[in-house]
Amino acid sequence: MLLIRLFLFCLLLIQSSNLVAGKLSIEGKFQGKNVFISNPNDGSGFGFCITKIYVNGDIMPVSLNSTSVTVNLTALKMTIGEPVFLVIHHGDDCVPKILNPEVLLPKSTFVVKTITATNSGDLSWTTTGELGKLNYIIEQYKWDKWVIVGETQGEGDVSLNSYSFKLTPHSGKNEVRVSQIDNTLTKRSSKSVYFISSIGKVTKSPTKVKDFITMKSNGVEVETYYEVFDAYGNILKSGKGSKIDCRKFLNGLYYLNFDNVTEKFIKN
Repeated sequence: MLLIRLFLFCLLLIQSSNLVAGKLSIEGKFQGKNVFISNPNDGSGFGFCITKIYVNGDIMPVSLNSTSVTVNLTALKMTIGEPVFLVIHHGDDCVPKILNPEVLLPKSTFVVKTITATNSGDLSWTTTGELGKLNYIIEQYKWDKWVIVGETQGEGDVSLNSYSFKLTPHSGKNEVRVSQIDNTLTKRSSKSVYFISSIGKVTKSPTKVKDFITMKSNGVEVETYYEVFDAYGNILKSGKGSKIDCRKFLNGLYYLNFDNVTEKFIKN
């Protein structure tokens, strides 16, 4: 009798351990698509891994007796951009897999209503139609390319959003824009805006460098953004300053992006 009780107790422990649940969760915004989940067999091989699925705290009435489960978010009559918090309960001896988590990630959907920039570099823009919080990349056109000069967090609101950013102007005509990159890795950009800065033309010296390159405007040292490349196009140094330390460079020909121009120099 004692052996029978011990056997039943051990069996109960084994069954209880198999019922210990794990949780897998993901959150994002509804983008008009459903979530697909791979539902493997549980450890016994006679059932399936997922036991329950909750969306925003409510249990989903979905069939779990299949290797593939669809969480039908469209049936919940959710609006585009509405928050989604998905929790999947499963056994401790198996792990389901969300097959398309990107469908809950925000997409770049902003519409620029206004964008302006002052001569001193004060950039302002307003948007509507944002369905998720994505960073805005601020880009300035110089050195024959778009250069990222800053970022700011998007509000992610479909209504009117207002943003501002302090640019560092270069001399002459400045061209700027704002962009976003979402989970598709596609860049979406606003139109460009232009302004003429009051900063004087920046020059470098000397042309043949031993130790340092100095940046000046109207005879006074000024800070400017710069990039140093070797003759093969490899970037060696970048930053902002009025002097560039070249002492560790090998002798030879180099290219320097600064202010809004590209010039050569020789290290000797």
